[in-house]
Amino acid sequence: MDMDAFAAVHREDWQRLDELTARRRLTGAEADELLLLYQRASTHLSVIRSTAPEGAYSAALSMRLSRARTRFTGARSNFLEDVAGFFVYSLPAAFYRVRWMTAVIGVLFTLVAVLAGYWVVNTPGVLAAMGTDAELRRYVESDFANYYSENPAASFAGMVWTNNAWIALQAVAFGVTGIWGPYVIYQNAIGVGTAGGTMAAFGELDTFFSYILPHGLMELTAIFVAAAAGLQIFWALVAPGPRTRVTALAQEGRSLMTVALGLVVVLFISGLVEGFVTPSALPAWLRTGIGALVLAGYWAYTLILGKRAYEAGYRGDLLSRDAGESAVRSA
Repeated sequence: MDMDAFAAVHREDWQRLDELTARRRLTGAEADELLLLYQRASTHLSVIRSTAPEGAYSAALSMRLSRARTRFTGARSNFLEDVAGFFVYSLPAAFYRVRWMTAVIGVLFTLVAVLAGYWVVNTPGVLAAMGTDAELRRYVESDFANYYSENPAASFAGMVWTNNAWIALQAVAFGVTGIWGPYVIYQNAIGVGTAGGTMAAFGELDTFFSYILPHGLMELTAIFVAAAAGLQIFWALVAPGPRTRVTALAQEGRSLMTVALGLVVVLFISGLVEGFVTPSALPAWLRTGIGALVLAGYWAYTLILGKRAYEAGYRGDLLSRDAGESAVRSA
């Protein structure tokens, strides 16, 4: 077959296919024409490949068909609709899925922190091992509070946000190990408990809570959520249920990376509180009240909006068209 003659006969159809593919909007008649030309060009490609599968005409027509196929099967969704769907359905559903694990981790964290503080206050030699009396008094009387105000509020908020978001992302990403999340939680609990115990030993426990609670209520909860998400991925590896382990890990990983992305926003809000509210001259009760309102907002978002999204079938995973096909196990 003469390829040049074949191309000359059908070039008008191919050019029309290119023209319709490049148009931003199509009428109903044009969409039908596009589909008809696509089918016709597919037949042409089959003919060409039967004669010269590696030729220039085969490659060029394949590209044309690929662009046309994307035009009528891969239409982009509205960006604002995607963002709204993420915050109204995917994210709250993902938070809702790990609500109980989040609560359990929070209780365990509090228990470890209280025990660590009690150990510092009541065990002889612990304070002495942490520093001299002068060093500890400087920490209690000035360094602890100055930490929140020694840098400009905006830069301090940004630094805190970046650091905490990085910790949260690691807790989710490395959660499959089953070790990283609990380790991060334990280390933070010991650090908070030790600091509280030191402040309590010098009669400044009220100062400790007045600086920790405004931002810490939400900040620590965000870390609990991240650890819970990571453990969810670990559990998918240990007990995948009726799914294959690969499928379970893929589904849980996609769902719970949604948690990590959402926590970036949550920790941004927490960072603003730590940068602008915690070191402010507002009364301690008001600063703590602002922190409590932020935490209440998170749980309302999770338990109300998250429950609705979960009951509607959302799990925080990608839509099927974005997630791709899952392997099916043979019987």
